Amino acid sequence: MTGLEVGLAYAGILLYIWRWQFTYPRLWMAMLALLLISHVAHRDRLADLGLTHRGLRRSAQVVLPLALALFVPALIYGFSNRAFLVIPPGRRILTLFALYAVWCVIQQYLMQSYFHHRLLSLTPNRHLSSALVALMFGAAHIPNPVLMIATTSGGFLLAEVFARHRNIFPLALAQTVAGFLIAALTPQWLIHNMRVGPGYFFFNLQ
Repeated sequence: MTGLEVGLAYAGILLYIWRWQFTYPRLWMAMLALLLISHVAHRDRLADLGLTHRGLRRSAQVVLPLALALFVPALIYGFSNRAFLVIPPGRRILTLFALYAVWCVIQQYLMQSYFHHRLLSLTPNRHLSSALVALMFGAAHIPNPVLMIATTSGGFLLAEVFARHRNIFPLALAQTVAGFLIAALTPQWLIHNMRVGPGYFFFNLQ
């Protein structure tokens, strides 16, 4: 039953991305309610979902070196190619960063707290569950080629961390910074303002 639940939940997310967000834009509230009901039915604990302070420090200790190894070369490349400018962050930038950070927390909740948590209950092989989560995360970003590669590869690393240290907040922060770097370094003709689904195709029509 858990496998069927996971399949239906993921299918619902894909349908919302590709269809329902245009025909039933408020349906996400019902979908979220079903996920919350699922947590109650499975008697999930917040700590096991990575939604408490437990595991925060250990997760951050793993994520930080990985993030530095990836982000520092990206920053060097950005400054050397004048993609980045050293300017004081204004209110608009800080607001965008905060909003995107919230969106990344939601994404990590879906992929780790729900899907990965369920997959770990189905298979004892955490590497397999991490790979499945990464593929699901990447597929949710079709047809954006840059985000598909970034979310699949990065999703696997973050899922591996979650499998060991149940906390989504360092993962969400790393995703937030990575998203800003990707948006700044990738040409708009390729990344289409980080849109996925039908919105990727509609970008040039606006």
